[in-house]
Amino acid sequence: MTDRRYVAGLDVGTTGCKIAVFDDLGENVKTYYTEYDASHTGGLHEISFCDVRCGVISLLSDAAKDYKIEALGVTSFGETFAMLDGDDNVLCPSMLYTDPRGKDQCRRLENAVGTEKMTLLTGVKPNEMYSISKIMWLKEERPEVYAKCEKILLGEDFIVYTLCGKRQIDHSLAARTGAFDIKNKEWSREIFNAAGVDVSLMSDVVEAGTVAGKLTENVKNQISIDYDITIVNGSHDQVTAMIGAGVFEKGTAMDGTGTVECIPVVFDEIPQDLSVYEGGYSVVPFINGKYACYALSFTGGATLKWFRDNLAADEYAKCCEVGENVYAHLDSKVPSEPTDILILPHFAGAATPYMDTSSKAAFVGITLETTKYDLYKALMEGTSYEILLNFNTLKGFIGEVKEIRATGGGASSPVWLQIKADILSTKICAMSCKEVGAAGTAALAGVSCGIYKDLSSAISLLSRVSKEYLPNAENARIYALQYEKYKDLYRAVSSLGKGETK
Repeated sequence: MTDRRYVAGLDVGTTGCKIAVFDDLGENVKTYYTEYDASHTGGLHEISFCDVRCGVISLLSDAAKDYKIEALGVTSFGETFAMLDGDDNVLCPSMLYTDPRGKDQCRRLENAVGTEKMTLLTGVKPNEMYSISKIMWLKEERPEVYAKCEKILLGEDFIVYTLCGKRQIDHSLAARTGAFDIKNKEWSREIFNAAGVDVSLMSDVVEAGTVAGKLTENVKNQISIDYDITIVNGSHDQVTAMIGAGVFEKGTAMDGTGTVECIPVVFDEIPQDLSVYEGGYSVVPFINGKYACYALSFTGGATLKWFRDNLAADEYAKCCEVGENVYAHLDSKVPSEPTDILILPHFAGAATPYMDTSSKAAFVGITLETTKYDLYKALMEGTSYEILLNFNTLKGFIGEVKEIRATGGGASSPVWLQIKADILSTKICAMSCKEVGAAGTAALAGVSCGIYKDLSSAISLLSRVSKEYLPNAENARIYALQYEKYKDLYRAVSSLGKGETK
């Protein structure tokens, strides 16, 4: 027998979900994962919340039998919502944020409320990716579905409701609807009225870390346990990742490098400068009265995957044969000094601060002496210049970034982390925990049930810094000169495609 106590974090994503179990000493004792399918057919991008619900119940059944979990925190991706009828049946497939439906509704709503007012109220520039426009679309185009709807829930509150019967959503995820007043922390009745949507369909809004309740008897029977688990609201997945990485104050940032690279930073207050939102940045309520601002690149780790598949396919195959990590192999081949190659890494368009989906990647400075390993390093440099560009754009709001907490797949590359430290002239900290999102929501749950004293002490146990990368002064000097050229690269490249062709 053991007197160890256990808490868990549930991270619900678009293609799968995971539950990470932690003990009271902060050890990640086990992580459970399952996948489900998202559909991309006929131009429609959808997911089934029935599949999500089944996946969560299956994972929780396994985890709760292996460990006596005291509390479970729930975090999820944003924007996508489920519509339920009076018997809690899911009425239709759910549109992902990339689904094109809702564009006309968004424009009408924007005209009715006013672009500036709506933007400053919600922290996001009106766009059809956010939930409210897609709810309008369903009301207009699927009236038979909307007529049966009695509840609208996003990922986090859908699972919280499924597990304990309480409908509540945290502030940061509510903000991803595009209809939430981020200053007063409440649904914007003005926006809902203009949209013609009944605000009572939405869940109650609460602070991240709020207890929702205990597992229902029905769920306990489904997962075959006879003890109680406290269900706790986490937050939007990017916010829980920030918490899991220990990013709480202005002057720190998180660099989450997966396929897409997200670099959230902390604001003390809501920016009133519309240029922030025009640059594609979004602002959501954070913790302790602060706000999180999301900067992002559409192709962080995707750039290296492109290189792997197109320029290093043979090496990739050989690495697979011998069980070697291909990225570690490529890292070992790159030159030690900075390259003189500039790569604009817009393989899938430009995200913040340009928000130009038509932008293309460009390679500048290649000679007959350039090797593919030079290009590989230049790709890492280019994505790092993009981070610096975002930091400089937001400098008036975030001041000097003194420390960056690195998470995601890119955080496993010492070469890339050192490049980032040199280009950003900032300390980069690799985190010990590979599941920072689950760790963040587990920390919220653990604090709620008294396993951990507070968030800071929880994170010091759950997600410690494993290694620090400090800037190399000479490399930083060279990169600073290169960055001055890089700043002009987007404008120069984009202008090439603006003339008429015959």
